[in-house]
Amino acid sequence: MLFVTNRSIRERERAAGTRPMSERRIHFDTRDNFAGQAVYFCRRDGADDYVEVGGLAFMQALKEAQRRQVLLYFHGFSNQPEPDIFPRAELLQRLFDAIDPLLVSVVPVIWPCDNDIGIVKDYWDDQKSADASAFAFARALEKFLAWQTGNAENDDSCLKRLNVLAHSMGNRVLRATLSCWSRYDRGGALPLLFRNVFMVAADVVNETLARGGEGEPITVSARNVVVYHASDDLALRASKVSNLKNGVASRRLGHTGPEDMRQVPGNVYAIDCDDVNTLYDPPKGHSYFLLDPQQSDVAGGRLVAGKVFAHIAAAVQSGRVPLDDAVRRIAVLRG
Repeated sequence: MLFVTNRSIRERERAAGTRPMSERRIHFDTRDNFAGQAVYFCRRDGADDYVEVGGLAFMQALKEAQRRQVLLYFHGFSNQPEPDIFPRAELLQRLFDAIDPLLVSVVPVIWPCDNDIGIVKDYWDDQKSADASAFAFARALEKFLAWQTGNAENDDSCLKRLNVLAHSMGNRVLRATLSCWSRYDRGGALPLLFRNVFMVAADVVNETLARGGEGEPITVSARNVVVYHASDDLALRASKVSNLKNGVASRRLGHTGPEDMRQVPGNVYAIDCDDVNTLYDPPKGHSYFLLDPQQSDVAGGRLVAGKVFAHIAAAVQSGRVPLDDAVRRIAVLRG
């Protein structure tokens, strides 16, 4: 599995940002949650078995893969590469492959979460790391666009569609990345790069996608921006309480969806997951975008996708968002 990261690694002989001469084994330093400005393009060959391949080889591998689309997965807070991020990304890949083995390649985007004991300390440390990771991942997007443009001039362009799935605080990383990329590299005008951006249980304020809001670059960069929300998400309830410390009283996007659909662009859609979130992720109801655990037997190899994942997959396949009310741009996923 290919992945991109700005986490600290133990091997630091190579100057940051330079291309490796050949593949080299790397190891994460999980005790270090510093948000590095170097970005590493890598491949996972197995648990704790990682190889840095370099940007050009990474992009060429994505292009040459048989799968037709790419999905960048921005994980949530307090997640470590093992056993959290990669197993979940692999499960995402298995669920997509069960629908169509040539549909999409899942590519984790790994930012440096803390591994301290204590969820509140983790939360504040991870917010800082999420914001500070923006420069590294903006550079990665700029590298990709330069590579794609250069190939187009040689009639060798990569035409695969790009999608994003951001979970929880991963949406903060995505928002900061696109804002940074727009400001420093794109002159305030982002390209339409993504087919779909799926914002699941987003731990950002619920006004962020409004015109002029911090998250407006997300809506500019994507054909569809799909917000999955659940009012009884206990993790986001704790997030709102934590944010009161810094005077941020607004509700979270993953709790309510956009505060006012009239204030967001017409490519933003709100999907109510209240009926299924705690069924799929009891008792917190926060990580509800994968399996239906009541029907699945993971140990036995029987995977049954939940309705949230099925909704995401349908949008990836068609480029259109299944809705109950196309005028109001909403849907309710029922248990």
